Amino acid sequence: MNYAYEIRRQAEVAPRAALPAVASAMWKAFGEGHLSEAETEALSGLIEARQADTGTHAPKPLGTPRRRSGSRPCTDASMARRRRWAASGRLPPGIAARFTLAEQAVLAVIAVEVAKRGDCRLAVGHIAAIAGVSETMVRNAIREARRHCLLTVEERRLARFRSDTNVVCIVSREWCAWLRLARSPERGAAPRQSGGGCRSPQGTNTPVPYPVNLEGGRRQKGCRQLTNGAGNKAASDIRELGRTG
Repeated sequence: MNYAYEIRRQAEVAPRAALPAVASAMWKAFGEGHLSEAETEALSGLIEARQADTGTHAPKPLGTPRRRSGSRPCTDASMARRRRWAASGRLPPGIAARFTLAEQAVLAVIAVEVAKRGDCRLAVGHIAAIAGVSETMVRNAIREARRHCLLTVEERRLARFRSDTNVVCIVSREWCAWLRLARSPERGAAPRQSGGGCRSPQGTNTPVPYPVNLEGGRRQKGCRQLTNGAGNKAASDIRELGRTG
């Protein structure tokens, strides 16, 4: 075994954290007589040069913005869209209880498309933008719904490396019945009357247990009308006296 060659190879490829172990193995081999003094000096210089070389492993200066990893944080608008779709009532309560809030929003968007066109052919990014979720969440929701035998997904291959949007159909009888119930007109609603106008009020025949003074309800004459009546009577009396005289 060529100790000099093996230690040199380890000193060249080993990370900086493992260089002290390589140096310890070198000095142990030198003490056992497997390395000469010249070889040990050359290997020691190589290890020290590797330890002093900090160009690629220099610490980052303070104040450098750290690169964010993971998904983009949710905005208030996307959260509002997600909650509105989840609360739109497009899923039966028994089915909605199996999914999270984001998955309910995705399935609600698909249900609206199925109710309008018979199936959903929207792209994954389009569904994600409408529901306020990520594309990964759209795929997870569809995969989970397929696992519960609620949806079917048909792939449309156009070429070897190109495909059209998938066709998603709802096959759950409970879900389909729920959507038909939502589309049907409300039961118990009052039928509309033909023609316009307003309804005339109708009085009720209420018996009165006490006597009513009908004369008091008549309109009484005012002071001016009483004065005019007395003057006319006096004038007629004067004319009668003139005729008799």
